[in-house]
Amino acid sequence: MTDPTHDAPIEDTPVDTTPTTPATPALPYGTPDTPRLAVRGEARLEVDPEIARITVTISARGTDRTTALTDLTRRNEQALTLIKSYGDAIEKLETGAFSLTPQLTEKGRHERIHAYHGRVTHTATLNDFTTLGELTTRLADLDLTRVDGPWWALRPDSPAHRAARTQAVHEAVQRAREYAEALGARLDAVLEIADLGAENNAPAAAPGMRGFAGYGRAAVQEAAPALDLEPQRQTVYANVNARFTMTRPAL
Repeated sequence: MTDPTHDAPIEDTPVDTTPTTPATPALPYGTPDTPRLAVRGEARLEVDPEIARITVTISARGTDRTTALTDLTRRNEQALTLIKSYGDAIEKLETGAFSLTPQLTEKGRHERIHAYHGRVTHTATLNDFTTLGELTTRLADLDLTRVDGPWWALRPDSPAHRAARTQAVHEAVQRAREYAEALGARLDAVLEIADLGAENNAPAAAPGMRGFAGYGRAAVQEAAPALDLEPQRQTVYANVNARFTMTRPAL
């Protein structure tokens, strides 16, 4: 018996050698009957800050490791107790870096440690600015305690961000409408609204901040007066690109 697979002729599968041409992207110019408009909408709002951050750095120094750690632990507990005593005014309290560094003698051939430096850093976020000045001065009065700030800011979900975006869109629509009316036409449809830089993920500029630095005194004779701190107004920006179609102009 003959194997039919050996007797059947082998046919070559035709290969399409026609070069493929990439699809031409649609041009954003529209047509004479439906011209396109591309505009930018911008908004700039100045609003009061919602939170303030301060950084508290506690230090200690001792001739041996145990002494440095003991002093650092005691001062750190004192600072944390003071911060937490302000209750709901403290929205968030976070501990950052901790370090205990041996300091070697500058002279001599041998590695000899003559002191240890300890340091721990905390960041406190406050939502009550009436207590901010009092807290900063009381912290700065503690032994070997440094206070940096305040840094004023808005919360990420602040209504101010939405208000700025809404205003930017309204401005884009108004600007496009004015262009269309200048040509005797009117807006017909919106094609696209995009954040400025959304295509290339351009980083947004950080808002400006100002602050102060204060150091605790080794000995305090009397309570220091509370600082009078004025909140720094925050600037919120929003930028959008918008594209519309409009009716046929009356030229």
